[in-house]
Amino acid sequence: MAYKARKTDQVEELTEKLQTAKAAVITHYRGLTVAQLHDLRSRLRAQDVEYRVVKNTLARRAAQEAGHGSPEIEQMLTGPVAIAFGFGELSAPAKLLAEYSRQTRLPLAVIGGLVEGRLMASDQVKQTADLPSREALLAQLLGTLQSPLAQLVGTIQAPLQTLVGLLEAYRTKLESGTAAAA
Repeated sequence: MAYKARKTDQVEELTEKLQTAKAAVITHYRGLTVAQLHDLRSRLRAQDVEYRVVKNTLARRAAQEAGHGSPEIEQMLTGPVAIAFGFGELSAPAKLLAEYSRQTRLPLAVIGGLVEGRLMASDQVKQTADLPSREALLAQLLGTLQSPLAQLVGTIQAPLQTLVGLLEAYRTKLESGTAAAA
């Protein structure tokens, strides 16, 4: 295959990934060895995240074709960069990269990224890493919805419990009065 055709294929593949990925995190990978990159890729792959070293010119072209072309993204695509494409959970790429960097103490600078098609700066991408998982958010929502219902049930049951308590006390009084009379 000719060199130009390979470049065209790479741009098309990057364009497709940028369009289908829920999140794409751009990082500098300077300072990582080949073995460390391989380890990082395997950890990310297990969570449905693809980490790919890209040529800046091809990535810029792909971003343009995907509808994300802007001066901001062109600034992000300078120096040796790699992109982590997340196809599952929104926060997965940022969370996994931050976790890897923390565990290995290796420098993995997040430059920025795209989350659901919106361009985000480095600090915003790092904030997505702190988001709870979808399941945790659903559990929190369910807990929030259940709380008022539990309070309502408690409020409705309180008078009934009071009435039962009064009747029980009255029964005990009658029984003790009957026992005293006998």
